Amino acid sequence: MNLLERIDQDIKKAMLAREKEKLEALRAVKNALLVQRTEKGAGSIIDEEAEIKILKRLVKQRKEAAELYVQQNRKDLAEVEEAQADVISGYLPEQLSEEDIRQVVKGLIEQLGARDMKDMGKVMGAASKELAGKADNKLVSAIVKELLS
Repeated sequence: MNLLERIDQDIKKAMLAREKEKLEALRAVKNALLVQRTEKGAGSIIDEEAEIKILKRLVKQRKEAAELYVQQNRKDLAEVEEAQADVISGYLPEQLSEEDIRQVVKGLIEQLGARDMKDMGKVMGAASKELAGKADNKLVSAIVKELLS
């Protein structure tokens, strides 16, 4: 079952359970997937990597909106955005722990023969491919900097 089919089933469940925030988040995901599917040049099937990018973008948007609402003392709206971010995050692959990321990055550094910060681009490129969807790139970047310096 692909992501769009899972989202459709979960939308039906959320409608029956009258879960408003969850329903809104799921509809946003479905909308983003359908837009991606109908864009010029895109096939009728979205690959898993593109789905993960879309989900990450939606989560990031919700978290940024929640931060803005907190700054503006609108905790009620921030809670809605955070709840939606949590729902969408549930469809992302399991995130690796910091220690697991550190082990992968150490392996890549040894494999590529990286020695200093000049090699950070090579390591980050390989790490981005290796950890796509499994780790936050900010955390990966911080670990690469730490290990190379």
